[in-house]
Formats: sequence, C-alpha cells, structure tokens
Amino acid sequence: MGYIKQITIQGFKSYKEQTKIEPFSPKSNVIVGRNGSGKSNFFAAVRFVLGDDYHHMSREERQALLHEGSGSAVMSAYVEVCFDNSQDRFHTGRPEFHLRRTIGQKKDEYSIDGKNATKAEVQQILESAGFSRSNPYYIVPQGRVTALTNMKDFEAFDGYGQ
Repeated sequence: MGYIKQITIQGFKSYKEQTKIEPFSPKSNVIVGRNGSGKSNFFAAVRFVLGDDYHHMSREERQALLHEGSGSAVMSAYVEVCFDNSQDRFHTGRPEFHLRRTIGQKKDEYSIDGKNATKAEVQQILESAGFSRSNPYYIVPQGRVTALTNMKDFEAFDGYGQ
C-alpha cells in the first residue's frame, strides 16, 4: 500500500516560504507542536489537496488561504503531496506519484506528476487508489480522534457519526 513520502507547502496560510515536510512513516504519523506552530494549517493543507473541504471556492475564499504575513502577501500558493507508488496504487507505472494543487486570486489548478489535470481526473485517480468519499477515515481531523474512539459501531458507517 502506498503512503505519503513528502508534503511541500508554499504560500498557503502560515507557510510563506517553501516548506518540505518529510520523512513520513508508511504506517501512522502524528503531528505535534506548541500552539501556533502550524499544525492546523498543515492539516488544512493536506485536506486542501486530498479532501473535499475546499471544493468550490470563491475568489475571497481562495484569497483567505494565501499567506498574508508581515512584508507582502503572496499571489499564489500550492500544496504538493508525494506518495510512494512502488506498488503502483495510482496506476502510473512510476515509483512516486505527485499531486499538486495551486491557487491564486483567479486560479485553482491541479497537476499530476507535473502535468495539468482536471478536478474530475484527480477525483477519479484518488478513488481508484482507495481515497473514497464513502470512507472518510483516511484523513482524521484534529479533535475527531476522541470521537472516533468513543463511537459505536453503527455510528462509524455514517461518516463520523453524523
């Protein structure tokens, strides 16, 4: 089974400069840090690329995701996730699979292995690799771990008991 090898973030929320986060374990990963260190923004970046949370965004919503720190605001941002694809889970025949999403005031674009892709193509390849909307547990948001451990079996089938 494939796993995330590296995540690169630039211009997204609190990540102004290009930041590469690696290595990741093929099994489980936990992000820890003090308040204000960027944990929530890191998690938002992963959801931005892989989840449905940022599906149809207005210009204002895209602008709110761009870094606006001291000095100057950035004009575009991207998040790229690099997966281990040694077992060809993404059916590309390559040992790695790169998925990038780039936004700006007037753009919202995806690329797969450096080539432009439509949102429909991205959704199709993610679904075929096992990132199914019917199984929302591949990304577990902050605060949901306790809820997941306490829910009854029948609740788990309805997406976090909702």
